[in-house]
Amino acid sequence: MKENCQKIKLLKLVEILRHETDETHMLRTRDICARLVSMGITCDPRTLHKDIRLLNSRGYEIMSELVGHECAYYIADRNFSVPELRILMDAVQAAGFITPKKTRALIDKIAALGSISQAAELQSDICIYNNRKHLNETIFYSVDAINTAIRKNRQLTFRYFDLDENGERVLRKNGGLYTVEPVALVLHEDYYYLITYNTKHEGTANYRVDRMERVEIAEETVSEETRNMRERVPEYMASAFKMFNGEVTNVTLRFRRELLGPVFDRFGEDAKVRRIDESFCAVTAPVQVSQTFWGWLYQFGSDMTVIAPASVREESRKRTRTLFQQYEKTEQKK
Repeated sequence: MKENCQKIKLLKLVEILRHETDETHMLRTRDICARLVSMGITCDPRTLHKDIRLLNSRGYEIMSELVGHECAYYIADRNFSVPELRILMDAVQAAGFITPKKTRALIDKIAALGSISQAAELQSDICIYNNRKHLNETIFYSVDAINTAIRKNRQLTFRYFDLDENGERVLRKNGGLYTVEPVALVLHEDYYYLITYNTKHEGTANYRVDRMERVEIAEETVSEETRNMRERVPEYMASAFKMFNGEVTNVTLRFRRELLGPVFDRFGEDAKVRRIDESFCAVTAPVQVSQTFWGWLYQFGSDMTVIAPASVREESRKRTRTLFQQYEKTEQKK
């Protein structure tokens, strides 16, 4: 047994240092030796120094400092720094499609990528700020099935549901199965969506993964059009508004310069913006002209208007007149 333990001495030594040390938490020689001895592995200060020198020669970068009259060791270089781990943890918290239970489990796993002390630091001030988490615990299984289907170029079947006023599931199509050709999984505004392609209608359809259940891989393969669509996902995402379908059109918007922030947030920092005068700018970008596009546009009132193409400009005028007429009718009833 002791002979076998000696064979894994270097492995256990690296494991101890990675798990228990960092720049501000070091282990002294005597502490490391004691831990190894407790595992049945013979170790003394002389052999420990030789082992660490061997590990450093193989690229492990184990640092050492004198603590009093004794040498102490630690590993500083890790796959993730504390700020990087914090960003990952915050991203998990913000994602609405990850359930509270899975959120807690993922946060613990991410924190464990650092040392014990770093994990304690990261978890000490955790604040679960997204109270809109969804409760579909099967989402991880769904994601796994979807990724496998995409990789193997296979179709998918699933049931899709909405929620009623009591928060209960209501299956669409009376519980009938959806059969789709998966294109890609994308994260958009805190939710996971499955983009699919319909060869019959030559168009896309999008489904929220947290609204899917009983996701299974079908035997049928996807079409060539679906495989080609995967290369155009970035272009498709750039034109999408909240994942609702609509005709993609290059739209030119006139807006006040104070709205440059929202414009760049929506269309990207490489959006082609030009100044019209001291007060107004214009941007031309591919847009899915849908109900959600109009909702986004109208929040800015007269500070942002459509100037091209003529068909979209005319639709904007009609919608504005309709809204005004509805407002007048509401006021008259008061």
